[in-house]
Amino acid sequence: MARISRSINEQIRTVLSWEERWQADDKGLISCWETGRELASAKPELAEAARNGELPVTHWKGGVSRTLKKLDKYGALQYLAQWQGLRGEDLEIDPAQEVTITCSKTSMVITFTADISKLIDANTDETAEEAEQDGRPAPGIPEQSLLS
Repeated sequence: MARISRSINEQIRTVLSWEERWQADDKGLISCWETGRELASAKPELAEAARNGELPVTHWKGGVSRTLKKLDKYGALQYLAQWQGLRGEDLEIDPAQEVTITCSKTSMVITFTADISKLIDANTDETAEEAEQDGRPAPGIPEQSLLS
């Protein structure tokens, strides 16, 4: 996939089909960036945090709310696109390149990647560590029947 760029001065696209939004050459990165721009208007405190170098939690993997034992993790390019929109920046992503950003609030180092295997592998470790820090049991299927 080629570099994805879009100017902050361009209008947010409207009335797109699911296929146009998620199956086009950009694989939804423009849509994520546009969502970030809309979030900046709806949640100015979130936009301010992003402009201050924080990586706030959103629906995409990559945001952090606190420091974990392991200070680095992987995030999705969709998060990076949304974060650029939140910050009021042009969309600039090269899916062939990983981008590393250190969160100014938590000092967590996040590497944004298109490599799904890195996102999946990291998810198991992070979820277990977050559960451990919260004092809650690690996620999994409870022993009791799901049908009862």
